[in-house]
Amino acid sequence: MDKKDKKAKLILKSERIISYIVLLLLTFLCLLPFYILLINATRSHPDIQKGFSFLPGKSFITNLKNVLSNENLPVINGIANSLFISGCNAILTTYFSSLTAYAIHAYEFKFKRALFLFILMIMMVPVQVSTLGFIDLMQKLKLLDSFIPLIAPSIAAPVVFFFMKQYMESNLAIEIIEAARIDGSGEFRTFNNIVLPIIKPAIAVQAIFAFVNTWNNYFVPSLIIKTNTKKTLPILIAQLRSADFLKFDMGQLYMLIAIAIFPVIIVYICLSKFIVRGVTAGSIKG
Repeated sequence: MDKKDKKAKLILKSERIISYIVLLLLTFLCLLPFYILLINATRSHPDIQKGFSFLPGKSFITNLKNVLSNENLPVINGIANSLFISGCNAILTTYFSSLTAYAIHAYEFKFKRALFLFILMIMMVPVQVSTLGFIDLMQKLKLLDSFIPLIAPSIAAPVVFFFMKQYMESNLAIEIIEAARIDGSGEFRTFNNIVLPIIKPAIAVQAIFAFVNTWNNYFVPSLIIKTNTKKTLPILIAQLRSADFLKFDMGQLYMLIAIAIFPVIIVYICLSKFIVRGVTAGSIKG
């Protein structure tokens, strides 16, 4: 082995070591907030005020009991409401966005490109711009203080549509659809039995993102929901945070936040194997 090969191997080894160090540092920075959250969820309010500790406290059960027994915070209802709304949004968003993307991908019709660009233009409009009109519409339809305004709009999700369209461009050959048509398969049967299994990784990725975005959404639900038992977890967390100073308990707040992120972690763990596969395949055309 000559000197050039030894030098090249040494450089490669050094680059790998540096990469591992950077990745470990980034992993530490990403996990540190979760560790602080879990530690503070086990500590009492006076202990938290003293400063951060790397060791867990002894108030985990106390904080949990205080959160669950708080009459002003129906936590169990909040968890059920958030799960129901987030689950419905994830299902409706992925299915109907995939169906729309399939129509744009598999059919040739007039103004197809114009329709595609129009959907992309809607994607650029911030939610805050249309919220006032949306609230006014829901009030006229007498749908305020219900879950319908939080679920029904998820049927039209331009961001999810765009991702699914790009994924189909890379992974769904038109020949497969044409073969199904020749065999006498109907369009909905083709989509449900052939297309959906092919795009399953992309659906899993978008289901994760839709679930998490809805689970963490505070802005729109806080304007729609007024009844205490219908409120979602982000509203309850904000409600606890804005409590009277004399009644404010940081131990309860950290415990409630820990409860709020637990379902999200479970969803990520269950569907994480699809993330890299779905994102990579959806970003490369070939």
